[in-house]
Amino acid sequence: MTPAGTDRTRLLLLLALAATVTVFTATVPLLRDWFDLRVYHGAVDHWIHHGGRIYDYRVPGTPYGFTYPPFAAVAMLPMALLGLHTAIAVALLLNVAALAVVLRILIGPAWRRYGWYGCARGACLLALFEPLRDTISFGQVNLLLLALVLTDARLLAGGRERWAGVGIGLAAAIKLTPALFIGLLLLTGRRREAARATAVAAGATAFAACVAPDASRYYWTEAMWDTTRVGRLDYVSNQSLQGILARLGESDRAVWAAAVLVVLCVWASRSRRAVAAGQWQTAFALTGLTACLVSPITWVHHLVWLLPSFVVLVRAGHPRVAGALYAVLCTSVVWLWFDDASGVDGFLGSNTYTWITLGLLLWLPVGQLRSARPALSRSASATAPAPSTAAPAIAPVPGQPGLSSPGGGTAEGSAAGPVRGRTRSASSDPTGSTCPAAAKPQSSSARASSYTVKPPPA
Repeated sequence: MTPAGTDRTRLLLLLALAATVTVFTATVPLLRDWFDLRVYHGAVDHWIHHGGRIYDYRVPGTPYGFTYPPFAAVAMLPMALLGLHTAIAVALLLNVAALAVVLRILIGPAWRRYGWYGCARGACLLALFEPLRDTISFGQVNLLLLALVLTDARLLAGGRERWAGVGIGLAAAIKLTPALFIGLLLLTGRRREAARATAVAAGATAFAACVAPDASRYYWTEAMWDTTRVGRLDYVSNQSLQGILARLGESDRAVWAAAVLVVLCVWASRSRRAVAAGQWQTAFALTGLTACLVSPITWVHHLVWLLPSFVVLVRAGHPRVAGALYAVLCTSVVWLWFDDASGVDGFLGSNTYTWITLGLLLWLPVGQLRSARPALSRSASATAPAPSTAAPAIAPVPGQPGLSSPGGGTAEGSAAGPVRGRTRSASSDPTGSTCPAAAKPQSSSARASSYTVKPPPA
């Protein structure tokens, strides 16, 4: 039982931490004023109540409108029944719920051992993570997509393949980037799950074509190929391979295609190794990293796909590395090069988040999960039976949130099902909703987001 004095001390420390986080988020980051949600709500309202076309809508005072596939608009139709402020409240609740699902899948039930104090500290740390802050304050859908995809990771890791692929298929129908996870399923020999994901995505797309045939025709033949609807490739918020090249002034598509091909080869090799070791969560983390790198535009808020990588790092016994990289992604450091990304410092600094993503893809531990079992004494080990071939359980790292596997098992999957003939070991699409009207500034500082000011003159 915790002494009352200790609880009071913890409460005071927590209040101080919460106050610090509040001051930081009110001054350093850029606040987005639910701009992307305004795009979603405005496009649906324009379509349903004013008889307009989805992709013709523009946020007043800006050139930006709806850029997702038609199924995303169909899925957002309930917004037509809500006012803007009610839609914002619902979106906030959905994002919080999706975050809870993501954390439950990534961390498992071990969070309970840290009690209210540990959970509250974790919430404060999450509030500092720039991609997460942006996703929530834009009213974005990234967390919902991440929850759908990770649900499939959990099903695969637990040997419950019957419904695996449905989440990936729905996510790919809403935004294009998660379709790379279908590639992961094919790459690792999970053809049935890949077919299921493809069928779900195709079915959702066909359903949208029945509901909105003109919008579907326009999107797949014109809007999807029009990059001007999305935003400037060289904008500092674009933390993808294409963003690096654009800020260097390199416009040759062949160079970008070659870089993408190299990244895909690295991803294919490392993901197959991860799945061969029974580490589905690691394979999904590598795929999220790759999707961010190869997408033509990866705004900062898309980098919520990096969250699984930090969990993998901690499980593999690298909490300090995970903490350092996480801290950099809390700083909004790339915005220091908002006006000028030239020179060596601009090349290194304006692409900081891309370097982190690339580094994680190259060096994220595969097959290196730390054992939770304490070292046996000499006498005990002398009489112990030979170790089984199952992967050892994973030890929680002191001072970090509990990181057991989904469902409270070992780190990556379980012995619950076969992996295509083997015994299972234990275990951005670019978004164009970007530019608030100048009359309604979203930023708490002079710098605006990728969507708040005109581009600097060439």
